[in-house]
Amino acid sequence: MNSFFPSCLDGNLRLGLGGAALGNLFSVVSDAQSQALLEAAWASGCRSFDTAPHYGHGRSERRLGDALRPHVRDSYALSSKVGRLLTPNPDAAREQHGYVDVLPFDQHWDYSAAGTRRSIEDSLQRLGLASLDVVYVHDLDRANHGEQAPAVLRQVIEETLPTLQQLKHEGLIRAVGLGVNDTQVVLDVLRHADLDALLLAGRYSLLDHSALPELLPLCLQRGVRIALGGVFNSGILATGTQNGQATFNYAPASGDWLDRTRQIEAICAIHDVPLRAAALQFAAAHAAVDIVMLGARHVAEWEDGLAMMRHPIPSTFWQALREARLLPDAAPTPGGAA
Repeated sequence: MNSFFPSCLDGNLRLGLGGAALGNLFSVVSDAQSQALLEAAWASGCRSFDTAPHYGHGRSERRLGDALRPHVRDSYALSSKVGRLLTPNPDAAREQHGYVDVLPFDQHWDYSAAGTRRSIEDSLQRLGLASLDVVYVHDLDRANHGEQAPAVLRQVIEETLPTLQQLKHEGLIRAVGLGVNDTQVVLDVLRHADLDALLLAGRYSLLDHSALPELLPLCLQRGVRIALGGVFNSGILATGTQNGQATFNYAPASGDWLDRTRQIEAICAIHDVPLRAAALQFAAAHAAVDIVMLGARHVAEWEDGLAMMRHPIPSTFWQALREARLLPDAAPTPGGAA
């Protein structure tokens, strides 16, 4: 099966650009900064891009559409998401869900058949494009829906996914998947439905291996193509532990995660390997992973990501992590099997 996620044009560099920062996640990214980032990513050969209505209440989609529209449509892959609808409100709060200076819309959950179709049509209008390559059902897990999660799961299986399959038949989208931070909900969906793709954030990284035992092998078996997000676990694997502000899964890192990261940092220092390089290359090494999506905020972060993906890492580094019981025996590493 061909991948839905083209590699960068220099060959095997499997890095795409995630669009959350383009929606002003945590802090404002100016229009000029956004445009420069997208131009630099394209110039470097990046051809895989991800966004969502949730990201800045449409701001990320608008910015990505403006940047990609001049290019031949078949020359890149673009994904967005369904599950939230936006409605105009001039009095909407300008800071919501971690995003600042959002566009003047409220958002609400809607996984219904009608809501799913409307979400796609709205996204295409914001993007100024006629099709999407991949559409993910967004955030259908218990962390977002609490006690309503089982009902949401049923609705996704009975309404959302069939509607997306119909839109695929109509040619508006090429592939159907889930965009989640949770492994169990993917396993639950795969018991009832087929998926083309999965955007999995934070559940396969140097620190969190929860997708390794069951989900990644199942995706290989079922032909589900995986884009990995959150490979820095929201910060700690990018910043390290030295600044005293390390975050793990969007919260201050706890003692266990800090201790584990410090052990990895010590081995990185011995082998002259940047922590960021280890995090990116480890995530990309599993056969189930087609591409890693990097949520860069500006040109320097994107260029650093490219450099870290290319940084040479000796096999002795990975062996040292295994000997320290910081990597499972079953986890593949770059340049060889587990």
